Amino acid sequence: MIKTDILIIGAGPTGLFTVFEAGLLKLKCHLIDALPQPGGQCSEIYPKKPIYDIPAFPEILAGDLVDNLMKQIQPFQPGFTLGERAQSIQTQDDGTFIVTTNKGTKHHAPIVAIAGGLGSFEPRKPPIPNIASFEDKGVEYIIRDPELYRDKDVVIAGGGDSALDWSIFLTDVASSVTLVHRRNEFRGALDSVEKVQELKNKGKIQLITPAEVVGIVGEKQLTGVTIRQADVVFEKPCDHFIPLFGLAPKLGPIGDWGLEIEKNAIKVDNTLDYQTNIPGIYAIGDVNTYPGKLKLILCGFHEATLMCQSAYKRIFPDKRYVLKYTTVGGVEGFDGTKKQAPKAVVKAIN
Repeated sequence: MIKTDILIIGAGPTGLFTVFEAGLLKLKCHLIDALPQPGGQCSEIYPKKPIYDIPAFPEILAGDLVDNLMKQIQPFQPGFTLGERAQSIQTQDDGTFIVTTNKGTKHHAPIVAIAGGLGSFEPRKPPIPNIASFEDKGVEYIIRDPELYRDKDVVIAGGGDSALDWSIFLTDVASSVTLVHRRNEFRGALDSVEKVQELKNKGKIQLITPAEVVGIVGEKQLTGVTIRQADVVFEKPCDHFIPLFGLAPKLGPIGDWGLEIEKNAIKVDNTLDYQTNIPGIYAIGDVNTYPGKLKLILCGFHEATLMCQSAYKRIFPDKRYVLKYTTVGGVEGFDGTKKQAPKAVVKAIN
């Protein structure tokens, strides 16, 4: 059983920043995320895309924003349960909660903050009739361990950043890499597109465009894929097929927790603390909805800040918290580190 002060469901930017604001209040946090790494969409879907509306950053790559947040929260030593989805919740007699993941990991906390972005992300699967029968038998939708593809023949389908970047990466791991896309044009970072072109010219990536994977070959294990290119249909032997068509947001099991739902988002009772209809459960970031809601990262940061203040009052109802500015009090981490501006020196000048 993992115990913490605030259990955060979703390790995107809003969830990560919650750790910092909670840390200033001496509250410990643990985060659950279905993705294998922190950062949510920013790290999984568009790490190389620039964001222009983060205060004090005229331009910052989504991946760099996640890296900066991870550095910012490091002193507060958050815990992570990654690659697991929050499945069920039980309210205890004392008003605290036990949240269990789809893999059976239990978490106990007096406060639950749902910062799930647009929900739990599930891979967009191509409409191939028998593909489900080969999942984890040669078909993968997310690359968790690149070593799985060591010295293997790999076919990747997709035309975005993820397909391009993994095709590039796996050329140094796999025996062969084939990239299939239904168009000649790719929608990705220019340097990634140019790198794939370079690797194709060197014979390290086989590029098949415009084309689609339309079938799976094999019995109990994948042995190849069927590709349609114009009027020609042919089989391509391979050990792994990885369709990277992005992730589809879904509220998932959280939608069955008794929370008030409106248009696939969690309705919050007010904008004073973003608490839901269940006391002690909050919804912050893109996962929530209220009049005037804007789905912006900076709004999620604001919501996380107010939520933490409310959480502190719930956990310590008899304590009065006095707001201390970090410019004055600095930042004191749970790891013993302290950041603080140099103190002014009072000294006479003769």
